[in-house]
Amino acid sequence: MVLPLLFLTILGSGFNRYFSYRNNVSYMEFVGPGIVGMQLLFASMFGGLSVLWDRQFGFLKEILVAPVSRFAIMIGKTVGAVTTSMVKALVFLLAIILGGLVNTSLIGFVLTLFFMLLISASFVSLGIAFAAKMEDPHGFQLIMNFIIMPIFFLSGALFPLENLPYWLNALTLLNPLTYGIDGMRFALGGHNVFSPMIDAIVLFGFWLGASLVGTVLFKTMPAS
Repeated sequence: MVLPLLFLTILGSGFNRYFSYRNNVSYMEFVGPGIVGMQLLFASMFGGLSVLWDRQFGFLKEILVAPVSRFAIMIGKTVGAVTTSMVKALVFLLAIILGGLVNTSLIGFVLTLFFMLLISASFVSLGIAFAAKMEDPHGFQLIMNFIIMPIFFLSGALFPLENLPYWLNALTLLNPLTYGIDGMRFALGGHNVFSPMIDAIVLFGFWLGASLVGTVLFKTMPAS
């Protein structure tokens, strides 16, 4: 949780004096939902690491011989990782709300939790899909860092999505995290680019795809 905290406090404070966006929105206000998305992304993708450690120590083999389907086991792994990432992200969400960085209502808070849940479930499933095709936990961490950072930087968490170069705009539109953070921005103040309905549909579709791929790969994964 240290890295998102550094982004929020140091980067946010450093750029706050030089940033002006949509009726003088401060950079701290703008970047707050992005840091919540960052925490969700990091914690969720590394949720697949538990699968590899279970294989490493033989615990997964003991689970798989139980009279429980692999689908149910994956659901359990997913729910556990989603719960952990949601709790971590809630710390930052409450911090930016109590710090006055965003203005939200009860409906907005609930809508934020909805987008947070979709982000977390999507990237936990993606992390499990990667873990199902790997054997070395240390290699998994390297691959995740290689994937996570581009996803985060291309999500619009740190900069507005308007007036970008064509190639950069295309990459941000292909990034599912872009729509999750945009949806949270809508719920936490309205400084969004896309319709919240579009954000929800795209993110829900990505979650379904990631869950399907993760389930198929987990079912075919060797126990050791």
